[in-house]
Amino acid sequence: MKTIITTSNAPAPIGPYNQAILIKDTLYISGQTPIDPRTGELVKGDVKKEAEQCMQNLKAILEAADMTFENVVKTSIFLKDMHQFSLVNEVYGSYFDPDTAPARETVEVANLPMFVNVEISMIAVK
Repeated sequence: MKTIITTSNAPAPIGPYNQAILIKDTLYISGQTPIDPRTGELVKGDVKKEAEQCMQNLKAILEAADMTFENVVKTSIFLKDMHQFSLVNEVYGSYFDPDTAPARETVEVANLPMFVNVEISMIAVK
């Protein structure tokens, strides 16, 4: 049985999906874009600021499921420009202990929703 996880501290979905789904002890978090949930506006211009907002949105969803970044076992990062990898990686890496960091892939894509520069999804386990 699945449990829908939702919080007002992360952006509301912009389509027919939920912020996250919890099945037993595994949380599947939908890709987060740099939308500020307080204003509903996109954080634009600086990929590091965009990545920071994505991570804050993910943090809020993890907290809504009584989890932290320590519970994350897998992430997917989608970038519009792989030349920005090191900037996004710097922000992303600040949320994890390198010794226990999750598995991850980073993929360059042609475009992302609302033409943002970065989107990040996660899987976490209690």
